[in-house]
Amino acid sequence: MFRMCRVAFPCNRSHSMGMALQEVIDTLRTSTESLAFTAPVTHVYAPLSYASAAVDEYVSRYARKDIEGLFLGMNPGPWGMAQTGIPFGEVAHVRDFLGINHSIGRPDVEHPKRPVTGFECSRSEVSGRRFWEWVSERFSTPEAFFDRFFVWNWCPLAFLEESGRNRTPDKLPIKERRALEKACDEALRGVVESLCPRRVIGIGAYACKRARIALGEQSLSIDSILHPSPASPAANRGWAPQVETQLEALGVQLPSG
Repeated sequence: MFRMCRVAFPCNRSHSMGMALQEVIDTLRTSTESLAFTAPVTHVYAPLSYASAAVDEYVSRYARKDIEGLFLGMNPGPWGMAQTGIPFGEVAHVRDFLGINHSIGRPDVEHPKRPVTGFECSRSEVSGRRFWEWVSERFSTPEAFFDRFFVWNWCPLAFLEESGRNRTPDKLPIKERRALEKACDEALRGVVESLCPRRVIGIGAYACKRARIALGEQSLSIDSILHPSPASPAANRGWAPQVETQLEALGVQLPSG
């Protein structure tokens, strides 16, 4: 259910972490928003831009250097990060647990079935709710979690089809996918260089795969855990207990509770 390999990556100790990470995010924002996508994708959401105030607060408040692990997701969901700018950013948990609540802009071209209403959104993204609910229950406070970990998404863009259906990056045409992979892999290397995590934990197999490809043969652990998506039958059979078993098998010590 999970796999591990060892890779290494040189940490950036010559600049302040905040400045270095913000530069990585700014570059990722520019490099991905310049890309073009074709049918069946009809709408592309870029929350790093229209939710930039929330993203900036998330990074400035919670990003730490020399952390134990980086949890890595794939890309924004329409009712999570697409609304708040925060990875797995289910509205209630971002507002009430993380304490982030900003006015959110809107995509340049908005899908009528997937409106961005920011923190006014009444929909709850199941994946995000499961993830941050687990964090809040197990770690009690954001500070206790972020002292050891950070959460990021490999790709900052959400892709929607004409029907409103979410399309994941791995389903894009190969030419479009290669250009996206180049930008996102480069950004992941920058995030790892800035934060210096001892391990990267892919939330799902795809994120783990991209981390292995992007980071190459280096000296940190790259592992994967079960994705909390409701599309996963396994996740629907109790995601949190399964993930805790996986993390403990990897040697990650969790707070008692």
